[in-house]
Amino acid sequence: PNFSHVYVIIFENKEYSSLVGSSGAPYINSLIARYGVATNFYAERHPSEPNYIALTSGGTQGVTDDGDYNLGVNNLFDQITASGRTWHAYQQGYPGNCFTGSSSSAVVDGAGKSGAYVRKHNPAISYTSISGNAANCANITNFSSFDPAAANFEFITPNMINDMHDGTVADGDEFLKAFLPKITTSAAFTNSVVFVTFDEGTTSVNGGGHIMTMVITPNMTAGYKSSAAYTHYSMLRTIEQAWGLPYLGSASSASSMAFPY
Repeated sequence: PNFSHVYVIIFENKEYSSLVGSSGAPYINSLIARYGVATNFYAERHPSEPNYIALTSGGTQGVTDDGDYNLGVNNLFDQITASGRTWHAYQQGYPGNCFTGSSSSAVVDGAGKSGAYVRKHNPAISYTSISGNAANCANITNFSSFDPAAANFEFITPNMINDMHDGTVADGDEFLKAFLPKITTSAAFTNSVVFVTFDEGTTSVNGGGHIMTMVITPNMTAGYKSSAAYTHYSMLRTIEQAWGLPYLGSASSASSMAFPY
């Protein structure tokens, strides 16, 4: 569908088997029962950052670690702007003012526990078309002003505790329980979709591990499971297809995520 809003919420470093059916993630499992899950979704590689870049540009762009990169490549954020739509990156704990540092001190910022912001989990700042443009950089903020209706595309990254990187599965589960209803109970959720995914797993199966990805949209067939093989490129393709955007890089050969939207 031509979604009104697309939300991507991305967590960290957990294998599918550590979440699905886990007593430590009761809220996540309630969402799986109510909405839909991809049971055969894999990350591209390790460590974290290449997967964020892949999801938003169609390739890892030579990124093989969690360093600070300034990439002059086409990306989903620019595509969305060019299409006349809007985007916003909500980064929990982000200091603002086009901050390009690698990390910041742990703070309380919206739902969940106090934690640190890290640049490696904020793909928007790695693109020079954004970091080098004050107006585009203004689209990156912390959670204090979160608004589910603020933009057509919202990329949402919890801090290092709430994303399960340094925190537990239970920390991430409690964060999502507090945060997700801000979207799903809003008028903006109508004709919209939320993708809840992970950057990588803990194994190297198919490159970056077997990860859980949920699809949350109104009127979905409860408990829907898709067993087709997907990657972050599939998610990128699905967003581009919905909005009639050109396919970036490996999105052109990836499978679209077929769910009963």
